[in-house]
Amino acid sequence: MMKRTLLPLLGLFLMCLTTYQTSAQDSTMVDPSLKGQYQLMLSKSRTLDGYKLINPYRLTSFYKSVTDTIRKERQGHIGAQTKIKEQAATIAGLNNEIKGKEASLATSNARLDQISFLGIPFDKGTYNTIVWVLIILLAIALAIVTIRSAKSIQEAKYRSGLYEEIAQEYQTYKVKSNEKEKKLARELQDERNKLEELRTRGN
Repeated sequence: MMKRTLLPLLGLFLMCLTTYQTSAQDSTMVDPSLKGQYQLMLSKSRTLDGYKLINPYRLTSFYKSVTDTIRKERQGHIGAQTKIKEQAATIAGLNNEIKGKEASLATSNARLDQISFLGIPFDKGTYNTIVWVLIILLAIALAIVTIRSAKSIQEAKYRSGLYEEIAQEYQTYKVKSNEKEKKLARELQDERNKLEELRTRGN
């Protein structure tokens, strides 16, 4: 009776010891990755009639590692998706902000490129063209007025010189005429005196 009881207990003890040794050996494996665990599980298994006999503890440990890896990957995937969504929202916000700033910049540039004159908005290029055309036209008009003024001044000087020359000739002619008139008056007076003398002698 004692032998029958001791034999199962001894078997159970040996199984626990084997499992503990297997666990200790597996914990010291070099490659803890899934591939390393799978290769270790195959290398520690035995072949019987073409089938692999795998230790249940190693299979359970491998399954747990697989499920843990899948869970971590899923959590990482969820975290990555959340981060991607957050980054997409941030990018969309930044794009909207950039569009708003670009619109403001375009409006500011349009205002800078325009000049208001007498309440009429002009493009800078058009305004500069109009100003330069007006300056050139005014310069041409000033040149024409200056040339005409110079000709008028020259003509006035010429006519003034002619007038002075004519006035001087007239003055000379007037003096000569006056002298001739006085001379004729004296000669006439002399003739009258002579005629008066002759009359006095005839009486």
